[in-house]
Amino acid sequence: MTVLIAGCGDLGTEAGLRFAAAGHRVIGWRRSPEKLPAQLEGAAVDLTGPLPAIPADTEVVVMATAAAERTEAAYRSAYVDALANLLDALERDGVRPRRVLFVSSTAVYGENDGGEVDENTPARSSSATGRILREAEELLHARQPSAIVLRLGGIYGPGRTRLIDQVRNGTAVIPDPPRLTNRIHRDDAAAAIVHLTTAVEAPEPLYLGVDSEPAELGEVLRFLAAELRVAAPPTGAASQSANTARGGDKRCSNHRLVASGFPFRYPSFREGYRAVLAGEGMRHS
Repeated sequence: MTVLIAGCGDLGTEAGLRFAAAGHRVIGWRRSPEKLPAQLEGAAVDLTGPLPAIPADTEVVVMATAAAERTEAAYRSAYVDALANLLDALERDGVRPRRVLFVSSTAVYGENDGGEVDENTPARSSSATGRILREAEELLHARQPSAIVLRLGGIYGPGRTRLIDQVRNGTAVIPDPPRLTNRIHRDDAAAAIVHLTTAVEAPEPLYLGVDSEPAELGEVLRFLAAELRVAAPPTGAASQSANTARGGDKRCSNHRLVASGFPFRYPSFREGYRAVLAGEGMRHS
Protein backbone atom coordinates (compact mmCIF):
# COMPACT_ATOMS: atom_id res chain seq x y z
CA MET A 1 0.00 0.00 0.00
CA THR A 2 1.21 3.50 -0.84
CA VAL A 3 0.55 6.37 1.53
CA LEU A 4 0.85 9.98 0.38
CA ILE A 5 1.40 12.65 3.02
CA ALA A 6 0.89 16.14 1.61
CA GLY A 7 2.51 18.67 3.91
CA CYS A 8 4.98 16.28 5.51
CA GLY A 9 6.25 18.44 8.37
CA ASP A 10 6.79 17.36 11.96
CA LEU A 11 3.37 15.73 12.44
CA GLY A 12 3.24 14.27 8.95
CA THR A 13 6.73 12.84 9.31
CA GLU A 14 5.87 11.14 12.60
CA ALA A 15 2.75 9.66 11.02
CA GLY A 16 4.78 8.63 7.98
CA LEU A 17 7.30 6.78 10.11
CA ARG A 18 4.45 4.84 11.69
CA PHE A 19 2.98 3.95 8.30
CA ALA A 20 6.45 2.87 7.13
CA ALA A 21 6.98 0.76 10.25
CA ALA A 22 3.77 -1.07 9.36
CA GLY A 23 5.30 -1.98 5.99
CA HIS A 24 3.76 0.65 3.74
CA ARG A 25 5.44 2.78 1.09
CA VAL A 26 5.26 6.40 2.20
CA ILE A 27 5.69 9.44 -0.03
CA GLY A 28 6.16 12.77 1.70
CA TRP A 29 5.52 16.05 -0.11
CA ARG A 30 7.15 19.14 1.34
CA ARG A 31 9.22 22.10 0.22
CA SER A 32 12.39 20.73 1.86
CA PRO A 33 12.34 16.93 1.37
CA GLU A 34 16.00 16.63 2.40
CA LYS A 35 14.77 16.94 5.98
CA LEU A 36 12.80 13.70 5.76
CA PRO A 37 14.14 10.44 7.23
CA ALA A 38 15.26 7.67 4.90
CA GLN A 39 12.12 5.60 5.51
CA LEU A 40 10.05 8.19 3.61
CA GLU A 41 10.30 8.97 -0.12
CA GLY A 42 10.55 12.74 -0.19
CA ALA A 43 9.57 15.01 -3.05
CA ALA A 44 10.06 18.78 -3.27
CA VAL A 45 6.53 20.09 -3.67
CA ASP A 46 4.74 23.40 -3.23
CA LEU A 47 1.17 22.30 -2.62
CA THR A 48 -0.23 25.41 -4.31
CA GLY A 49 1.82 24.81 -7.49
CA PRO A 50 2.04 21.99 -10.06
CA LEU A 51 1.84 18.64 -8.28
CA PRO A 52 3.73 15.45 -9.23
CA ALA A 53 1.96 12.37 -10.50
CA ILE A 54 0.28 10.41 -7.73
CA PRO A 55 1.00 6.65 -7.80
CA ALA A 56 -1.99 4.61 -8.96
CA ASP A 57 -1.79 2.33 -5.91
CA THR A 58 -2.12 5.18 -3.41
CA GLU A 59 -4.71 4.00 -0.87
CA VAL A 60 -4.25 6.58 1.87
CA VAL A 61 -3.82 10.33 1.46
CA VAL A 62 -3.13 12.53 4.47
CA MET A 63 -3.08 16.31 4.24
CA ALA A 64 -1.21 17.76 7.21
CA THR A 65 -0.19 21.22 6.11
CA ALA A 66 0.61 24.20 8.31
CA ALA A 67 0.21 27.87 7.52
CA ALA A 68 3.44 29.86 7.34
CA GLU A 69 1.89 32.56 9.53
CA ARG A 70 -1.38 33.34 11.29
CA THR A 71 -2.89 35.49 8.55
CA GLU A 72 -6.00 34.95 6.47
CA ALA A 73 -3.95 34.85 3.27
CA ALA A 74 -1.51 32.26 4.64
CA TYR A 75 -4.34 30.06 5.96
CA ARG A 76 -6.28 30.23 2.70
CA SER A 77 -3.18 29.26 0.73
CA ALA A 78 -2.13 26.42 3.09
CA TYR A 79 -5.55 24.89 3.58
CA VAL A 80 -8.22 25.82 1.01
CA ASP A 81 -6.01 26.40 -2.04
CA ALA A 82 -3.62 23.53 -1.31
CA LEU A 83 -6.46 21.11 -0.59
CA ALA A 84 -8.30 22.02 -3.81
CA ASN A 85 -5.05 21.54 -5.72
CA LEU A 86 -4.50 18.11 -4.14
CA LEU A 87 -8.06 17.00 -4.92
CA ASP A 88 -7.61 18.21 -8.51
CA ALA A 89 -4.42 16.13 -8.80
CA LEU A 90 -6.22 13.00 -7.56
CA GLU A 91 -8.88 13.54 -10.23
CA ARG A 92 -6.26 14.33 -12.87
CA ASP A 93 -4.47 11.05 -12.21
CA GLY A 94 -7.61 8.97 -11.73
CA VAL A 95 -6.53 7.94 -8.23
CA ARG A 96 -9.28 6.93 -5.82
CA PRO A 97 -7.77 6.43 -2.36
CA ARG A 98 -9.51 4.21 0.14
CA ARG A 99 -8.98 6.86 2.83
CA VAL A 100 -8.40 10.62 2.68
CA LEU A 101 -7.72 12.40 5.97
CA PHE A 102 -7.43 16.16 6.48
CA VAL A 103 -5.81 17.53 9.62
CA SER A 104 -7.85 20.47 10.89
CA SER A 105 -8.09 22.20 14.26
CA THR A 106 -10.45 22.66 17.18
CA ALA A 107 -10.05 26.38 16.40
CA VAL A 108 -13.10 25.97 14.13
CA TYR A 109 -15.24 26.20 17.28
CA GLY A 110 -16.10 29.60 18.70
CA GLU A 111 -17.22 28.47 22.15
CA ASN A 112 -15.82 30.64 24.92
CA ASP A 113 -17.97 29.74 27.91
CA GLY A 114 -16.17 26.66 29.22
CA GLY A 115 -18.80 24.28 27.86
CA GLU A 116 -18.23 20.86 26.29
CA VAL A 117 -17.68 20.58 22.56
CA ASP A 118 -17.88 17.43 20.44
CA GLU A 119 -18.31 16.46 16.80
CA ASN A 120 -22.01 17.39 16.90
CA THR A 121 -21.35 20.95 18.07
CA PRO A 122 -21.79 23.48 15.24
CA ALA A 123 -18.45 24.93 14.16
CA ARG A 124 -18.87 28.69 14.37
CA SER A 125 -15.40 30.13 14.81
CA SER A 126 -14.99 33.69 16.00
CA SER A 127 -11.71 34.00 14.08
CA ALA A 128 -11.13 34.42 10.36
CA THR A 129 -8.51 31.67 10.37
CA GLY A 130 -10.93 29.28 12.05
CA ARG A 131 -13.56 30.04 9.42
CA ILE A 132 -11.03 29.34 6.65
CA LEU A 133 -10.28 25.94 8.19
CA ARG A 134 -14.00 25.22 8.25
CA GLU A 135 -14.22 26.22 4.59
CA ALA A 136 -11.49 23.70 3.78
CA GLU A 137 -13.34 20.97 5.69
CA GLU A 138 -16.53 21.70 3.73
CA LEU A 139 -14.63 21.67 0.44
CA LEU A 140 -13.16 18.27 1.30
CA HIS A 141 -16.48 16.67 2.17
CA ALA A 142 -18.18 18.19 -0.87
CA ARG A 143 -15.63 16.55 -3.17
CA GLN A 144 -14.73 13.46 -1.08
CA PRO A 145 -17.83 12.62 1.01
CA SER A 146 -16.12 9.63 2.66
CA ALA A 147 -13.08 11.65 3.77
CA ILE A 148 -12.07 12.05 7.41
CA VAL A 149 -11.50 15.37 9.16
CA LEU A 150 -9.38 15.20 12.30
CA ARG A 151 -9.64 18.37 14.38
CA LEU A 152 -6.59 18.50 16.61
CA GLY A 153 -6.21 20.48 19.80
CA GLY A 154 -2.94 22.19 20.70
CA ILE A 155 -0.05 19.92 19.75
CA TYR A 156 2.89 19.61 22.11
CA GLY A 157 5.82 17.21 22.31
CA PRO A 158 9.43 16.99 21.14
CA GLY A 159 10.41 20.36 19.72
CA ARG A 160 7.10 21.89 20.81
CA THR A 161 8.07 23.13 24.24
CA ARG A 162 6.68 26.69 24.32
CA LEU A 163 4.96 26.33 27.70
CA ILE A 164 7.95 24.53 29.23
CA ASP A 165 10.26 27.26 27.99
CA GLN A 166 8.03 30.03 29.35
CA VAL A 167 7.80 28.40 32.78
CA ARG A 168 11.56 27.79 32.85
CA ASN A 169 12.49 31.34 31.87
CA GLY A 170 9.88 33.01 34.07
CA THR A 171 7.71 34.58 31.36
CA ALA A 172 4.63 32.37 31.88
CA VAL A 173 1.53 33.99 33.37
CA ILE A 174 -1.46 32.10 34.79
CA PRO A 175 -4.54 33.75 33.26
CA ASP A 176 -7.21 35.30 35.45
CA PRO A 177 -10.01 34.47 34.89
CA PRO A 178 -9.05 30.80 34.37
CA ARG A 179 -9.10 29.40 30.84
CA LEU A 180 -9.63 25.82 29.70
CA THR A 181 -7.20 24.37 27.18
CA ASN A 182 -7.25 21.24 25.04
CA ARG A 183 -4.12 19.52 23.78
CA ILE A 184 -2.68 16.34 22.32
CA HIS A 185 0.86 14.95 22.30
CA ARG A 186 2.44 14.91 18.84
CA ASP A 187 2.91 11.14 18.98
CA ASP A 188 -0.74 10.51 19.83
CA ALA A 189 -1.81 12.85 17.03
CA ALA A 190 0.34 10.92 14.56
CA ALA A 191 -0.90 7.58 15.88
CA ALA A 192 -4.51 8.77 15.52
CA ILE A 193 -3.90 9.58 11.84
CA VAL A 194 -2.63 6.04 11.22
CA HIS A 195 -5.41 4.49 13.31
CA LEU A 196 -8.25 6.28 11.54
CA THR A 197 -6.91 5.54 8.05
CA THR A 198 -5.92 1.90 8.53
CA ALA A 199 -7.61 0.35 11.59
CA VAL A 200 -11.20 1.66 11.51
CA GLU A 201 -13.46 -0.23 9.13
CA ALA A 202 -16.09 2.49 8.68
CA PRO A 203 -14.73 5.78 10.04
CA GLU A 204 -16.93 8.74 10.85
CA PRO A 205 -16.43 11.89 8.76
CA LEU A 206 -15.19 13.87 11.76
CA TYR A 207 -13.14 13.27 14.93
CA LEU A 208 -11.76 15.50 17.64
CA GLY A 209 -8.12 14.77 18.36
CA VAL A 210 -7.57 15.84 21.96
CA ASP A 211 -6.42 13.99 25.05
CA SER A 212 -8.75 12.80 27.79
CA GLU A 213 -8.31 15.71 30.17
CA PRO A 214 -9.12 19.28 29.18
CA ALA A 215 -7.31 21.39 31.76
CA GLU A 216 -7.12 24.94 32.95
CA LEU A 217 -3.95 26.55 31.68
CA GLY A 218 -3.02 27.53 35.21
CA GLU A 219 -3.11 23.88 36.29
CA VAL A 220 -0.78 22.94 33.45
CA LEU A 221 1.63 25.76 34.23
CA ARG A 222 1.73 24.92 37.95
CA PHE A 223 2.38 21.27 37.09
CA LEU A 224 5.27 22.22 34.82
CA ALA A 225 6.73 24.52 37.48
CA ALA A 226 6.64 21.69 40.01
CA GLU A 227 8.26 19.26 37.56
CA LEU A 228 10.96 21.81 36.72
CA ARG A 229 11.36 22.72 40.40
CA VAL A 230 10.92 26.42 39.77
CA ALA A 231 8.52 28.96 41.25
CA ALA A 232 4.93 28.82 40.03
CA PRO A 233 4.12 31.56 37.50
CA PRO A 234 2.29 34.66 38.72
CA THR A 235 -1.38 35.23 37.99
CA GLY A 236 -2.38 38.04 35.68
CA ALA A 237 -5.11 39.26 33.38
CA ALA A 238 -5.63 36.85 30.50
CA SER A 239 -5.07 39.62 27.99
CA GLN A 240 -1.57 40.09 29.37
CA SER A 241 -0.65 36.43 29.15
CA ALA A 242 1.38 35.11 26.26
CA ASN A 243 -0.26 31.76 27.02
CA THR A 244 -3.84 32.80 26.30
CA ALA A 245 -5.42 29.94 24.42
CA ARG A 246 -6.06 30.67 20.77
CA GLY A 247 -8.99 28.30 20.66
CA GLY A 248 -11.39 29.94 23.09
CA ASP A 249 -12.46 28.53 26.44
CA LYS A 250 -14.02 25.12 25.95
CA ARG A 251 -13.86 21.48 26.96
CA CYS A 252 -13.32 19.28 23.90
CA SER A 253 -14.43 15.66 24.05
CA ASN A 254 -12.46 12.76 22.56
CA HIS A 255 -15.22 10.21 23.18
CA ARG A 256 -15.69 9.40 19.48
CA LEU A 257 -11.97 8.82 18.91
CA VAL A 258 -11.72 6.62 22.01
CA ALA A 259 -14.84 4.69 20.94
CA SER A 260 -13.12 3.90 17.63
CA GLY A 261 -10.61 1.83 19.60
CA PHE A 262 -7.81 4.37 19.71
CA PRO A 263 -5.48 3.92 22.71
CA PHE A 264 -3.87 7.09 24.02
CA ARG A 265 -0.24 6.76 25.05
CA TYR A 266 -0.49 10.11 26.82
CA PRO A 267 -4.08 10.45 28.10
CA SER A 268 -3.36 13.73 29.89
CA PHE A 269 -0.84 16.56 29.89
CA ARG A 270 0.88 15.00 32.91
CA GLU A 271 2.07 11.84 31.16
CA GLY A 272 2.84 13.77 27.99
CA TYR A 273 4.86 16.57 29.51
CA ARG A 274 6.73 14.17 31.78
CA ALA A 275 7.78 12.27 28.66
CA VAL A 276 8.90 15.47 26.99
CA LEU A 277 10.87 16.55 30.06
CA ALA A 278 12.46 13.10 30.24
CA GLY A 279 13.48 13.29 26.60
CA GLU A 280 11.04 10.57 25.61
CA GLY A 281 8.59 10.58 22.75
CA MET A 282 11.34 11.04 20.17
CA ARG A 283 10.76 9.88 16.62
CA HIS A 284 10.81 6.16 16.01
CA SER A 285 13.54 4.79 13.82
